[in-house]
Formats: sequence, C-alpha cells, structure tokens
Amino acid sequence: MSDVDVNLVLRSTRVITPEGTRAASVAVAAGKIAAVLPYDAVVPAGAGLEDCGDDVLLPGLVDTHVHVNDPGRTEWEGFWTATRAAAAGGITTLLDMPLNSLPPTTTTGNLATKQDVARGKAHIDVGFWGGAIPSNVRDLRPLHDAGVFGFKCFLSPSGVEEFPELDQERLARSMAEIAGFGGLLIVHAEDPNHLAAAPHEPGPTYADFLASRPRDAENTAIEGLIAHARRLDARVHVLHLSSSDALPLIAAARREGVRITVESCPHFLTLTAEEVPDGATEFKCCPPIREAENQDALWGGLADGTIDCIVSDHSPCTTDLKTPDFASAWGGISSLQLGLPAVWTEARKRGHTLDDVVRWMAAAPARLAGLGQKGAIEAGRDADFAVLAPDDTFTVDPAELHHRNQVTAYAGKTLYGVVRSTWLRGVRIAENGVLAEPTGRLLERNN
Repeated sequence: MSDVDVNLVLRSTRVITPEGTRAASVAVAAGKIAAVLPYDAVVPAGAGLEDCGDDVLLPGLVDTHVHVNDPGRTEWEGFWTATRAAAAGGITTLLDMPLNSLPPTTTTGNLATKQDVARGKAHIDVGFWGGAIPSNVRDLRPLHDAGVFGFKCFLSPSGVEEFPELDQERLARSMAEIAGFGGLLIVHAEDPNHLAAAPHEPGPTYADFLASRPRDAENTAIEGLIAHARRLDARVHVLHLSSSDALPLIAAARREGVRITVESCPHFLTLTAEEVPDGATEFKCCPPIREAENQDALWGGLADGTIDCIVSDHSPCTTDLKTPDFASAWGGISSLQLGLPAVWTEARKRGHTLDDVVRWMAAAPARLAGLGQKGAIEAGRDADFAVLAPDDTFTVDPAELHHRNQVTAYAGKTLYGVVRSTWLRGVRIAENGVLAEPTGRLLERNN
C-alpha cells in the first residue's frame, strides 16, 4: 500500500497490537489497516490525522453473543438500538443469536428474513448464528452454506417455545451433522434433569433462584458435551460459563485433544450473588450470577487460558417482564454498551492489563467465529478501532444507554474506562456517545 492510498492516520502513545502496547501511528487506506508505523512517522500528504494523545487505541471489540430479538420481539431490542449501544461501547462487530426473534434462525428462509430486517439499520458489522433444534437437522448444511457462523443449541428449555432444546440423542445427531461439514456447535449447557430436581421457590429472594440453577447442572451438561465431541471429533463451544467447577473438565478435555472452547460474560466476572438485592431481577440470567469465590475461580480460568473469551450475552426485554419474582421474571442481562468498562474495572483491580482485555474481548471472539479481518490492529485487518480513556470513570445512568429498554444490573455503578470514539473501517461512527448514521455491513462466514 503506497502513501498515496493512505487517507487517515490514527496516532496514540498507547496502541494495543498483537505484539503488545506501544506508541504508534496506524495508517488506514480503503477501510483497511495499511501499516502500523512508528509514532513519529510522517503523515502522507492528503491524509487526515487523528491524534488520540494518551488515550488508548485498541481494536474494535467483537461480541459473538448478542440477542437482538429482531424481528418479532423488536419491542425488546432491535438492530438499530442494539448496534447503537454496541458502537457507543467500543464494539464494531456482533453476531446475533438465533433466538429470541420471530422467526428464529433455523432455516435459510428465516435467515434471509432477519438479514432483510437488519439491512440498513446496523451501525456496526453484524453476522448471524444458526440454530439447531430437534426438527431442523436437514436445514443445518444449507444454513452453513448460506453463511451462518455456526449453530446454537440448548440442552435445557430455552424459555421460548419456538426454540426447543435438544435431548442427548438429538444433540449427537446434530453434532454429527455439523462435524460432517466442519461447522461449529455452540451450546447452552445446563442439564435439564439437574434443573428439574433442584428446588424451585418463587419469590423475590435471589438465594432461592440461585438454588434453582445449581452448578451441577452446568458441570454435568459440559461433561456430556465433551463425551460427544470426543467421540465425533466435533468442534464445540460452551456458552456463558458461570460454574467454575467445570474448568478442570474443560482443561483436561483440551489436553486430550477435544476441540472445545469456552466463553464467560461480564456479569459473571464483575457481579456477585452476595450483592443482589431482593426483587432486583435485572440481575437474573441463566445460568446465574454466582458467589464471589466462584468469580475468583473464573478469573483464574481467564488467566490460565481455560476460558477463551468474554462476550456479553446481551439478552434484553421490556421493563414489565422484569417482575420482582425471580422465578417468573425474564432472565437476561443488558450490557452491550457497558461490557468493556465493566470488565476493565475488575481486570485492573486484579492486576490484568488492557492487552489482556483486548485478547479476551476482541482477538479471541474474532478467532472463535473465523473473523480473520477483525479483532487486532495489524496490517490487512479492517480499520475498526475504539479509543478508550482507561483511567477516567463514569457512573452508569440507565437513561444514557442506547439499547431499547434501559434496564441494567450496572445502574449506579462507577466504572473505569470511557469510550471516546469508535471507528468502523476507518470512519468514526461514535464520538462521546453520539452516533453517526448506520454504515454497518452484514457479514457471512468466510466472506
């Protein structure tokens, strides 16, 4: 790429690259990173200069676990609002889950419907997961060929009737089909028998809800998932891990050569069961936020590499569905706009660096989904960036959030890390919470 092609240079004393953080100038041409240059490199004639000073220039985050709910439950969220919240939070790529939209992404026709709805509304780049349900084994290969990034299934009830869970026989059947064409199966791993046997006490007390989603439900489901993946040589991914007890199982499976990866979420890493007030169902999610000692062990799993990535599992709903009864309230945490500062606030307290956070929230999710053009500041990648003031703080005001329903478990919390601006393919799409018109693209696997 010649200097003539460069139209923008972003300069910072702290640029996070795969080789570490350093002072650098990042040259952009035609929406791609042309080069990562020395800090004092000459800006080519005709190119604009964005001097970020001492703010940190990091790659745009990649969030591979977002429930946009559009179409069908657009009053819960939508592509316009979800991608605005993501952009304001430094995320430049998201993958939409196959539920809770109507229709779910379980056929190529349903995928086309969702793509049509998203087109023109996306402020950031958007891709789609397919769904694996009992009735659609024959639809999996066509969905793969149509560009979905993999397939999500539930091992216990999903909470919506149009997306039923897989029993062990159907799990094996779907996994074998997906392994046959080299696809990825991502799994909500909670064992239905353990859930059914757990106590179910309605009411506002969080301890009662926590008892209804025991760690054993996750551990048993993951153990079974590993056995199937080992036998079928399948590639599988554990969604939203909350039970730290499962970490040794996952680590041992990897040592044996089982192709398994795992994610956790900001709420499991920054919120604890002990702090949840009675009736505060904005904290409800499945699997649940667990105790502080469990959280410590999850951070240990991040530190040693057993947990690969951190993604939001943004699962919003309308305010009325967050009733004070933990048993009946909708389960889901809204955190798209807040994931980066929430994780950074806890990470810095625990001695981790922004390089670690970028690895967990940009590089690893991009690698999971095969998004080779995303997730890092290096030549050839998309010029997707976030500019972060890591030592500045703010207090979460739900009214300032861009997702459709301003319900969040982070209300009133003071967090480190203010996102100054977000850039998509070399164009600023958000600055100090103000969004430009949508320019996001719809992504397909290997495209």
